[in-house]
Amino acid sequence: MSDLLLVRHGETAWSANGRHTGRTDVPLTARGVEEAICLAPYFRDRTPALVLSSPLRRAVATAELAGLPGGGIDSDLYEWDYGGYEGVTTAEIRRTTPDWSLWTHGVPPGDADHPGESAAQVGARADRVLARVAPVLRADDGDVVLVAHGHFLRVLTARYLRLEPEHGRLFLLRTGTVSTLSKEHGLPVIAGWNARD
Repeated sequence: MSDLLLVRHGETAWSANGRHTGRTDVPLTARGVEEAICLAPYFRDRTPALVLSSPLRRAVATAELAGLPGGGIDSDLYEWDYGGYEGVTTAEIRRTTPDWSLWTHGVPPGDADHPGESAAQVGARADRVLARVAPVLRADDGDVVLVAHGHFLRVLTARYLRLEPEHGRLFLLRTGTVSTLSKEHGLPVIAGWNARD
């Protein structure tokens, strides 16, 4: 049976200090490069039927360093657009909104490059990705690998499990990890989470 493997990119300077990093194209840190390289043994003996990556260089570099070159780019795999909170930490936001959560409060609009997205909009992108990869998974010719970003992959996991996008809050996702979505008796399940080997 084919699985859906989710790879969160390696560490960036912004992810290391908790800054919301949506569409800003920041590179991997040295530690992020090491995290991505450490994923290579995981994929050494696997031949995925399909590899798709976010267009952002932190995801593309992670795919290459993990031994997944030549995959396709899918713009639906972009990270959540944080709008006016792009580059801002949760601690900074909570100075004015003490109980703020991305999952319940959302984000304010930003500039033209960062208009912001709701959880429902991110969920719609995740649904499009899942619809595109479904025939490949059904063909059972190999796993599908998605290389993308923390919040987006958490929403995608919720949608795969037939939950609302906001339920992505339940799935903490570390940088430089592989998580496995599968089926048991025809029903969607999480078969592995935050693996590094």
